[in-house]
Amino acid sequence: MRAHLARVDAVLVQAVIAAALSFAHLHDLASAAGQDGWKAWAYPVSVDLLLVAAWRRLRSGRDRAAGWCWFLVALTASLGANIATAGLLDLGDVPGWLRILVAGWPALAFLGGTLLAHGAPTQSADAEDREAHAPDAVHVPAPTPAAEPSPQPSAESSAPTTPVPAALVDHARKIANAHQTRTGSPIDADTLRARLGVPAPLADQIAAQLT
Repeated sequence: MRAHLARVDAVLVQAVIAAALSFAHLHDLASAAGQDGWKAWAYPVSVDLLLVAAWRRLRSGRDRAAGWCWFLVALTASLGANIATAGLLDLGDVPGWLRILVAGWPALAFLGGTLLAHGAPTQSADAEDREAHAPDAVHVPAPTPAAEPSPQPSAESSAPTTPVPAALVDHARKIANAHQTRTGSPIDADTLRARLGVPAPLADQIAAQLT
């Protein structure tokens, strides 16, 4: 934990020192170019604000081309001031073209900051905004499964009942009596059908008449 805090503190200290030096260089260059008083202090603020606005646009992922364009513009202004005040430029005799650039910087910074802060959102941003404000999806209950159709009666069960001849009933009764005498239990419909050689529905009718 302490090592992490030490790394963070070192980074913060380095960032503060770099920002202070860059701020001072921009102030000195603006002052040498004829922008004295409070105006010389406003120049470094405008450069830093443009850098922050461009960085926020890059982090947002929208219109990265514009973000990179204005980030490089602000970075060039900051680096140019640092290099110019490093002894390569006579601050007592600033050339005319540099005075023009310094004088035109406020308008350029205002344009860049306005475009970055109030630029038109891209199509992807519009889609994300519509998705964020879209109403919740309506829950549609799943359709209930249709009831299975009841099984159709078989051909045998739906066959019309035919009258059973009396002779066949008498013959079946003899077979049933003999079966009960031999086995001691009443004859069932399957055995009766097998002995008579008749269809199952007819055997059921005969068995019903024997009871």
